[in-house]
Amino acid sequence: MGIHLPAKIFSAKQILKRQQPLLGRNQRDVPKGHIAVYVGECQKKRFVVPISYVNHPLFVDLLNRSEEEFGFNHPMGGLTIPCQEDVFIDLTSRLQTS
Repeated sequence: MGIHLPAKIFSAKQILKRQQPLLGRNQRDVPKGHIAVYVGECQKKRFVVPISYVNHPLFVDLLNRSEEEFGFNHPMGGLTIPCQEDVFIDLTSRLQTS
């Protein structure tokens, strides 16, 4: 009996697998168990977050919105999340405490 991942989580993992060759040197500074995401509406800032966030409903909502806006074409070479940086920081700080 296997564990079935929700479609959005599976999609995020597939994007990361396809982007591995593009990440190259930037991938070296992402610790095991983490992913790099780019956040911002105009100017993107790179954040490294635990992969466990991908299972959290609030983070999944951000991934859903990202898919709606960018589809599977991530211009920064990683997951791009179209929200304000301060909103993302607030969200991730809440995820750290839960």
